[in-house]
Amino acid sequence: QVQLVESGGGLVQAGGSLRLSCAASGRTFSSHVMAWFRRAPGKEREFAAISWSGGSSSYYSDSVEGRFTISRDNAKNTVYLHMNSLKPEDTAVYYCAASTADEGNFYLQKTYDYWGQGTQVTVSS
Repeated sequence: QVQLVESGGGLVQAGGSLRLSCAASGRTFSSHVMAWFRRAPGKEREFAAISWSGGSSSYYSDSVEGRFTISRDNAKNTVYLHMNSLKPEDTAVYYCAASTADEGNFYLQKTYDYWGQGTQVTVSS
C-alpha cells in the first residue's frame, strides 16, 4: 500500500521559515514527478511546487517563486518543501502528491495518483 505522509507544519510568524517533509512508502518515486499543492481557507487547492523526475529540476507557482524550494532525497524516498519569508497568505493545508504518469499536465491535480493527508501551515502577521 502506497502512503505519503507529510510533517513539519505548524504556526510561524510572518517572515519565518518552515520545512515540510513528505515521506513515501510502498513504492519508490525517485523516477517520478512529485509536487506540493496547498489549499488556503475558503479557496480551491492549488499548485505550489514541482520536482521533476529524478529531482533534476523544479518549478514554482508565481506566489511562492523565490521563497520556497522543493527538494528530494531519493535514498529516503522523501520530498521536502523549504519555505522562507513566509507570509500570512501562505496559510494553508499543504499536500504532497506523486504521479506515476510519464506525461501530462503536472500542474493539474488529476495527474497525480497519490496524495498525503495534508499538514497545516499557519502564518501569523
